[in-house]
Amino acid sequence: MGKEIFYFLIFPGLLFSAVIGGFLSWVDRKITARVQFRKGPPLLQPLYDFLKLLLKETIIPVRGSVFTFLVSPVLALFGATISAVFILLPLFHIETGFAGDLIVVIYLLNIPSLTYIIGAAASGNPLASVGASREMKMILSYEVPLLLVIVSVIIKAGMTISLTEIIAAQAAGGAFIGSISGVIAFLVAIFCIQAKLALVPFDIPEAEGEICDGVAIEYSGSSLALIKLTKYIMLFIVPSFVVLLLLGGFSFKGIDILWSVLKLLVIILLLTLIRNTNPRVKIDQAMKFFWIWMNLLAVIAVVLSILGL
Repeated sequence: MGKEIFYFLIFPGLLFSAVIGGFLSWVDRKITARVQFRKGPPLLQPLYDFLKLLLKETIIPVRGSVFTFLVSPVLALFGATISAVFILLPLFHIETGFAGDLIVVIYLLNIPSLTYIIGAAASGNPLASVGASREMKMILSYEVPLLLVIVSVIIKAGMTISLTEIIAAQAAGGAFIGSISGVIAFLVAIFCIQAKLALVPFDIPEAEGEICDGVAIEYSGSSLALIKLTKYIMLFIVPSFVVLLLLGGFSFKGIDILWSVLKLLVIILLLTLIRNTNPRVKIDQAMKFFWIWMNLLAVIAVVLSILGL
């Protein structure tokens, strides 16, 4: 029991994922600043932002359900943290004896988005309701192509649904991105996680200029701090999930340590460049993009995987 608590609270769970996620948030903001010819924030700015919110008063909306409104950010943080444990343990080659963890991770990664919807609906704010509606539509849009990407990975890994075995299959035969289907699946995965992380051009549920942060409009103080912390963790574990599925996972032998870090940073760089070079799209445009083009590419990746390409 003590080991499980350590995994959840310290490493590779809450504390570790929050620290690395905060660092990656700083990297994202620093790259963004350079693209815009600005200096950018100091290294500890994500920590300052979190602590500042944590020490402020949490304002409770008059309308809506107070309990549901307050518990939603807690559940979002729980979902992100437990996802980090299930994803990072295989990546760090820690044996857990858990088979079929890939299926569990698929569900766990949706917990933060679902709790944002619940919290927004419980706030009683009409703009939050608009954000919740957009969040639901986005989930229905990007989840299908993302699931198809995972199906192609399962096929290439010999029909296994174990994250450890997926990493082992790539260690034996090379990273899946080294194939045609792997390249296509990686392209689809990048756009899907861009939407899952609510980054431009798919930040539609939180559009600041339109609905004033949408799902998070009524949150403040410690509740908003938990949402920010959840976003830090998700910025780390979702790209790490892609590294696990398609880039061969992490290795900690000699120079491979640097290569493992570069894999993660390259994905963060791609996400940052996409969000800094594209305008926000409309919700119908985003849905059409995923349902038509991303689904088409994902189906092609599945077919090529079946053919061994």
